[in-house]
Amino acid sequence: MTARPLTTDELLEFASATAGFMPEDEGELLFEVAARALPHGPGLEVGTWCGKSAIILGAAARVAGSVVFTVDHHRGSEENQPGWEWHDPTLVDPEFDRIDTLPHFRKAIARAGLEEEVIGVVGRAPTVAAHWRTPLSLLFIDGGHADEHVINDYEGFARWVAAGAVLVFHDIFEHPEDGGQAPWRVYQRALVSGDWELVTHRGSMRVLRRIGGDAGDPVR
Repeated sequence: MTARPLTTDELLEFASATAGFMPEDEGELLFEVAARALPHGPGLEVGTWCGKSAIILGAAARVAGSVVFTVDHHRGSEENQPGWEWHDPTLVDPEFDRIDTLPHFRKAIARAGLEEEVIGVVGRAPTVAAHWRTPLSLLFIDGGHADEHVINDYEGFARWVAAGAVLVFHDIFEHPEDGGQAPWRVYQRALVSGDWELVTHRGSMRVLRRIGGDAGDPVR
């Protein structure tokens, strides 16, 4: 017998119990923004980990009748490796002695019943971005937090955000004592470019709207 689909509230509760780094209040904002944006086209998330925010976005995609693509190589970022603060040894594949979050992500999405709404893309973001051609109603950047990675994510995918659509940054910390500065620097770059305006924020999440250009145009 096929299990009944989870309600939106049940999906958000399921997301809160899924491994990840999204504070509940920021997850609520992400859902609200995505639910408004996704009726106008697909969304894309950079940085999946075990699927916590992908479930939030998937819940919004179901409400909107849309889909979300989520891009990750599933080997973890610098801060997830052995010896770093956010290392989780239970996520290491013993055969290769490397982080592998892909099985955990797939199980989470399947258990949430969101396999039609959340499309996992396994690979490095710059490689995927080099071949991406689809306009986006929402882009959520939450991948690697080194300058190289945040810049690649922004330059690779933000150009595909349609005029009037939204770009969401996570882990934006103005002060170094609060967190890494690479997302903050790229967020500031977006603000001063004239291509984006700040719509709202909560905690470390910033929501921008594209105010000029067509999908596919380079962003500054």
